[in-house]
Amino acid sequence: MDANQRTAQVQSHVQEDMPHHVHEIDAAFLAGWPLPQPHAGGDKELRGHVLILGGSREMPGAVILAATAAMRAGAGKLTIATGASVAQLVAMAIPEARVIGLEEHETDGFKLDALSTLDPLTDRVNAMLVGPGMRDPASTARLVHALLPGIYEAEVNLVLDACGMDALLYPPHGWPEGQPLRFERPVILTPHCGEMAHLTGREKDALVDAPDAPAQEAARAWNAVVALKGRRTVIAAPDGTQWQHQGAGNVGLAASGSGDVLAGIIAGLAARGATPGQAACWGVALHARAGDRLAARMGTLGYLARELPGEIPALLEQLAGKDSGEATTIRPVPGE
Repeated sequence: MDANQRTAQVQSHVQEDMPHHVHEIDAAFLAGWPLPQPHAGGDKELRGHVLILGGSREMPGAVILAATAAMRAGAGKLTIATGASVAQLVAMAIPEARVIGLEEHETDGFKLDALSTLDPLTDRVNAMLVGPGMRDPASTARLVHALLPGIYEAEVNLVLDACGMDALLYPPHGWPEGQPLRFERPVILTPHCGEMAHLTGREKDALVDAPDAPAQEAARAWNAVVALKGRRTVIAAPDGTQWQHQGAGNVGLAASGSGDVLAGIIAGLAARGATPGQAACWGVALHARAGDRLAARMGTLGYLARELPGEIPALLEQLAGKDSGEATTIRPVPGE
């Protein structure tokens, strides 16, 4: 099969797979769906408190990237929970954060004793991101499931990324065998096609060619807003609402740490009060446009994930179409 035939086949799959109506995430759409803004005289509490759980001996940088991105997205307060072995390093890298050191297994996973430290925090945070830089799927899943009751009760917006999404593959004790895990409240999941293949058993190439139906099926089954990342990113909500983002972004974003930054942006927006769908849509758009701004200045290849968060504040103002601190409220769209 030559390149033209392959392109035609992919386009055919996309057309057959797409639902009748998809919201296109472009500048006009975002301007019509403004993010919640703190009042001009508001304090950091009004900007939201985000808790990021992640990191490990070998990957402390992931939680640093995500935390930086969350703050650049406008969150007012930041707490990081990471392994005791790297907590001091993370604290020095992110002086704006409260950093909590958790006991670790030899496998780099966090011990379930961390629940006594983390569970009380759920009453004091607005959003929680779990997963960047974590390396032990089984222990991570146990900790996520132990935290979920408190997260549900406090109505905390939960973002699961990277290893955190393996909670789907390690259901809690007593979960009916053969039934997919379903969250009681919608959470946000951020898989790329390789991770989606891992979570669902589907072929990665099939997901790349036709992501719409798998994203919708997963969103309904898991009760999650699923941001299936790719050149055309598909975001599906549990009620069948779907958004897509294409056109912005470049291959320079396909680099280590880029996904951690995206997850952090989404968590920061959710902490500010954005609904799960809005946080995912705006996060994907900001991430892609940050890559475009860096590519325009530096070239398409070679910019670093750590440079993406610095582009976010100006992009927030640009996409909002204003530069004031005037208070706004969320404007709902279908599915929210």
